[in-house]
Amino acid sequence: MNRDIDFDKSKLSIFASYIRPHGAAFALDMGLSLAVALVDLAFPYVTRQAMNTLLPESKFAAFFTVMAVLFSAYLLRAWFQYMITIVGHRMGTLVEADMRRDVFLHMQSLSFSFFDRNRTGVLMSRVTSDLFEIVELAHHGPENILTCSVTLLGALIILLTINARLTLVLIVLLPICILFSVRQRLNMQDANRDVKVKTGEINAAIESGISGIRTSKAFAAEKAEDAKFDLANEAFKKSKVRYYQAMGLFNAGIEATIGIMQVAVVTAGGLLIMRGELDFVDLLTFTLYVSTFISPIRKLVQFMEVYAQGSAGFDRFVELMRTQPEISDAPDAEVLGGVRGEIRFDHVSFSYQEGTQVLDDINLTVSPGETFALVGSSGGGKTTICHLIPRFYDVSSGAVLVDGKDVRHLTQESLRQNIGIIQQDVFLFAGTIMENIRYGRPGATDREVIEAAVRAEIHEDIMAMPDKYESFVGERGVVLSGGQKQRISIARVFLKDPPILILDEATSALDSVTEQKIQRSLDLLSKGKTCIVIAHRLSTIRNADRIAVIDDQHIVEQGSREELLKKDGAYAALERAQSQA
Repeated sequence: MNRDIDFDKSKLSIFASYIRPHGAAFALDMGLSLAVALVDLAFPYVTRQAMNTLLPESKFAAFFTVMAVLFSAYLLRAWFQYMITIVGHRMGTLVEADMRRDVFLHMQSLSFSFFDRNRTGVLMSRVTSDLFEIVELAHHGPENILTCSVTLLGALIILLTINARLTLVLIVLLPICILFSVRQRLNMQDANRDVKVKTGEINAAIESGISGIRTSKAFAAEKAEDAKFDLANEAFKKSKVRYYQAMGLFNAGIEATIGIMQVAVVTAGGLLIMRGELDFVDLLTFTLYVSTFISPIRKLVQFMEVYAQGSAGFDRFVELMRTQPEISDAPDAEVLGGVRGEIRFDHVSFSYQEGTQVLDDINLTVSPGETFALVGSSGGGKTTICHLIPRFYDVSSGAVLVDGKDVRHLTQESLRQNIGIIQQDVFLFAGTIMENIRYGRPGATDREVIEAAVRAEIHEDIMAMPDKYESFVGERGVVLSGGQKQRISIARVFLKDPPILILDEATSALDSVTEQKIQRSLDLLSKGKTCIVIAHRLSTIRNADRIAVIDDQHIVEQGSREELLKKDGAYAALERAQSQA
């Protein structure tokens, strides 16, 4: 995240902070825009002077020279407009890239709980469509405000010098136009904010539908997915229609006001000519300036849509950037080094934000190099215990300690660098096998990656693929088998080589033959490390040094397998149930 920007300041200040690094492009854009406005203001004035002085005095050569200069000025104006388009949009693209970088880095810093509450499609919408509309605002906003302000103010001043009474007609009608514009702009902004929300929801529905396409086909549930999408699509359609209704009313009202202005000026001008208080040249000049006057109003009308969309997107951007991580490093956090691997839970209780109690007064100690297994019914809190060690969540009370140090007093980076996690649901990035294994240690050489694959017993499978280590794994590793994905994730942890290992049901979804292969890899990986294993298949933890049974938020018993079988308690009951099954 850009640490130079204070997101607690006003939104205008935040917006200016993103423009500031591109000040040269911004200044050029504003300078060219000002030049365009001055050319527009000069044409009626120069024309009036030429018609009042040059033509009556038969200075035809001078007249055509002035017209040639105006012709050249408009050619130059066209070039200015060309440059404004290029420079302005380039600056807008740079601002968009800066914002996208900041919002992506900021989301990387947010805690697990944030992503528990927000759907991927909604967040994607904030990083893509919202930012694109902010870019249009960044480019057209300052440019339109400058050109329209200069043109309107300049035209009014010149019109007052031509005929003050005729100018008063415009001055009386202008506040009506402004008040109507402001009121409808607010309606458009509210409607567009709703469109943003519905766009995020429909993106989430699309993302969910595409990600889960295999599941929906397997259950022949395409119609159910269609119905969910139709619901989101209908809500999006209604919000979009409401927005266009607000925009239509805005455009129609502005066009009516502009038309009334033109009719009122011609009517009042005709009356003044009848009285001999205005000549035809001044009325023609006045009419030209009214067109110059109306042009920025039309531009502002068009800009209102860009503003409504861009400001709604910017509001959502700032809202996200102001979201603080629920877990952050303490000011005096120390770096964890020289890890022995002792893990201790000291009277730990944990509840999710919605108040669901998951753990209650958990006390346990895992010695360095020990293999400690957690078993019990689903939802008992086994995975939550493992999530508290790398501090994905903070305890509600008590403390989790690594080598006697409270994890809340350690930097998150150093803590997680010393912990390797292998889960049942393996996530592979859409890249090559080499890239996915190297994720365990980005600076590793190709040779080290291959050595990790050999130790994870996946090397032969990789070499049998057409592109070997450069083979693409597809979206979430879809082209690989479950066993291959699991062994790639193991190779990733081999490469990382952390002193603490967490195995969260790493083999429960695999067949027996594949499980045996992977179990050999896991046994090799966990050698000499502190290892915490969550297992449903009790056969995979027969060699664990100690086993704890979790049930209903508590540890109901713990000890070696032999000790627990002698107790004939909860663990013995689990083994009997599995052997009968």
